[in-house]
Amino acid sequence: MGSACTDCGACQTRCAFLRHYGTPRTIARTYDFSRPAHQQLAFECSLCNLCNAVCPEGLAPGDLFLAIRRAAMTRANGNLSRYRAILTYERWGISPLFSYYALPKGGDTVFFPGCALPGSRPAATWQLFDYLRQGIPDLGIVFDCCTKPSHDLGRQTHFETLFGEMRDYLVGHGIRRVLVACPSCHQMFSRYGGALAVETVYEVLDNGRLPGDVRGHGELTIHDPCPLRGDRSSQDAVRSLVSRMGLAVVEMRHRRERTLCCGEGGSVGFVRPQLAREWAELRQKEAGGRRLLTYCAGCAGILGRQMPTLHLMDLIFFPQQALNGGAPVTGGVRTYLNRLKLKGRAMQTMRPAVTRVRPLKQTLAALKP
Repeated sequence: MGSACTDCGACQTRCAFLRHYGTPRTIARTYDFSRPAHQQLAFECSLCNLCNAVCPEGLAPGDLFLAIRRAAMTRANGNLSRYRAILTYERWGISPLFSYYALPKGGDTVFFPGCALPGSRPAATWQLFDYLRQGIPDLGIVFDCCTKPSHDLGRQTHFETLFGEMRDYLVGHGIRRVLVACPSCHQMFSRYGGALAVETVYEVLDNGRLPGDVRGHGELTIHDPCPLRGDRSSQDAVRSLVSRMGLAVVEMRHRRERTLCCGEGGSVGFVRPQLAREWAELRQKEAGGRRLLTYCAGCAGILGRQMPTLHLMDLIFFPQQALNGGAPVTGGVRTYLNRLKLKGRAMQTMRPAVTRVRPLKQTLAALKP
């Protein structure tokens, strides 16, 4: 990075983190990343990889900062106490209480809704599952956490242990395809899923009829989640679905492969909240007062604090309420209760060939630094 970066500023002009610390070349030449104090700089990068997308030299500064995070964690130089909230959220996700696998007999596909969507939109999550089963009758469901928070904090061994156990269990029980609603889960399954093929539910939805009488009017703008920055197929599917609903899309300057972070990326808000807020403020400015639509529950939660924001599932399953600002969305502690209720519903209504919850020892192991 110190030799190939040309200081052109293409990445720096778009990123508050780089505007503060300098170009990737300046950072690489100024800081000694074998020093714990200098390693902490990497935890202020959102890891959204916009810098990778705009670099004319084809460099990947985001990969550098993730590597520095990993080095810090390997040397026990990372301060995990600052991330207690997000790591507790992850720990509950992989616990026997919240996890549940219902694998089909003879089927090879599961729906993996993630953590945020079932918590914030349980009704839409279950309606989505029901809709998917119309086309895939032997579809299974997996309530679990992909452990991306640990991945992005640089806890690579910890992440690979937990994600790898889940992946190997699914593959060992004949699962070959995972349908995800969460962009972060898509990113983890794409990179580390091995034999598992991953596809977003938005692509599946766009390949069939729309559920119910989904119609609207007017215009909105789309925020593409940064984990799906390079996934043209999902981006196209979302725009197609919106168009089929009768809504017009007005694109923002930063979209698709050059989309912006919502501010949640890299858990930067726990260490430099102002840098995280600047992303959302820039997105609000680009939206220009238009209603914002996204297909990430995390983005919807963060950006919804700044401007009117819909999740695509709000629009598909509760179109009138969504367009009138009244889609059923939950926040806070109740999101945990919603996830438990969804798990209970699956346990009561499904007759899978194989069921399981995550072993307690994995949750206990996650308590360790």
